[in-house]
Amino acid sequence: MKKDLRIIKTEESLRKALLTLLNTKTLESITISELCRIAQINRGTFYLHYRDVHDVFRHYFEVIVEDFREAYEKPYLNTKFKIHNMTPEMIDIFNHVKKYQSFYQIIFDGKSPMTYYYLVLDTIRKFMEESLSIDNNAVYMDVDFDYLISYHANAIIGIIIEWHKQNYTTSIEILNEQLIKLITNTRS
Repeated sequence: MKKDLRIIKTEESLRKALLTLLNTKTLESITISELCRIAQINRGTFYLHYRDVHDVFRHYFEVIVEDFREAYEKPYLNTKFKIHNMTPEMIDIFNHVKKYQSFYQIIFDGKSPMTYYYLVLDTIRKFMEESLSIDNNAVYMDVDFDYLISYHANAIIGIIIEWHKQNYTTSIEILNEQLIKLITNTRS
């Protein structure tokens, strides 16, 4: 069932307003009134869709997580979990980050609470845990599985943070090539 266009526009307006406010305020200090004012909706409309400001963030984060999941899984699905068959063109993570760049700029700007960082890290860890447990042909040199997942998740975030530091100027194609080189040089 398709969503009503009015609902889609309301959600998008609230997301944009939330991102605007998160550039200068913490999530905890954002009020429903200012969110509605910037989104140009009334409080009644807000309460038809959300309970509070945290609910808007949570819903938006779920949208981002689902898109990230699809981007992350794409090369695994295309190679039937045979990472050595992965090519740079199959990688979609950086397209995802670019699509939600305004969100990631807030997450990695250094002023945001570490809570946001850990939300992203935990999300990536879950994806990796699922994919690495399926990738049963991999050789991990006798490394504890939890440490392996943390290592890989932090590596992905590290690349994204470096890209953020460079103001997202490196092309996605170059990042994809770099990621393939890193993957093939760290796995044996």
